[in-house]
Amino acid sequence: MSTYTEDNRKVTTHRFLEMKQRGEKITMLTAYDYSMASIIDQAGMDAILVGDSASNVMVGNITTLPMTIDQMIYHGRSVVNGVKRALVVVDMPFGSCSGDPLKSLEAAIRIMKETGADALKIEGGEEIKEDVKKIIDAGIPVIGHLGLMPQSINKYGTYNVRAKDEKEAEKLIKDCHLLQEIGCFGIVLEKIPAKLAEKISKELTIPIIGIGAGGGVDGQVLVMHDMLGINKDFSPKFLRRYADLHTAITNAVRGYIEDVKSQDFPNQNESY
Repeated sequence: MSTYTEDNRKVTTHRFLEMKQRGEKITMLTAYDYSMASIIDQAGMDAILVGDSASNVMVGNITTLPMTIDQMIYHGRSVVNGVKRALVVVDMPFGSCSGDPLKSLEAAIRIMKETGADALKIEGGEEIKEDVKKIIDAGIPVIGHLGLMPQSINKYGTYNVRAKDEKEAEKLIKDCHLLQEIGCFGIVLEKIPAKLAEKISKELTIPIIGIGAGGGVDGQVLVMHDMLGINKDFSPKFLRRYADLHTAITNAVRGYIEDVKSQDFPNQNESY
């Protein structure tokens, strides 16, 4: 039986915890611009992630590494302008949180002030704990990101499932507990074994949001372009496409071209 109920209150970090406590699954989707963010928000999404995946789907880069703070602020502000209910989370891009707590805090404050976002997402565990703690202590909500961390792709050398071996799984569990202890309000776990993700979700009191982490966690996040079938080049096992906008848009554009070429558009009713 579903525990979902209509609730038009603004989603906050505290409501994330409430949702976990009552067993209501949390929904999160990426967005990068005003128009799509507004549609997603009005549809009832709990959280919108302004992901550094914009590097891939908006710019065409191979990795997320090229994204700058200025670019994340641009996309973050655009999304915030279109949202009334959902919790808006902005990614801290590669290099903005990497071992210097004061510089990390400066970057975090700038992103929050210039976007108007509700929270930040930061990749990493023990290695950047002082950075994350400094940011949280300054009053900025943080959701962690562990497992497959795209900003570390050059270190991994592959997008394969993470934490399959015991040593890496143990570190992942340890990092999850650490992020909870220093005050993160949630954690995104990407592309790890489902049983491990479920174990972590049961051990922690804060919500666990999965992407390729099975159904035993507290919520799910997907990249909008993948879920809507705009991007057809990316087909991981965990992705479910809910539309085929690539085909729909292609057909619409071809129809427009044909109508203009044949002088069917604009007709008399579409002219002044």
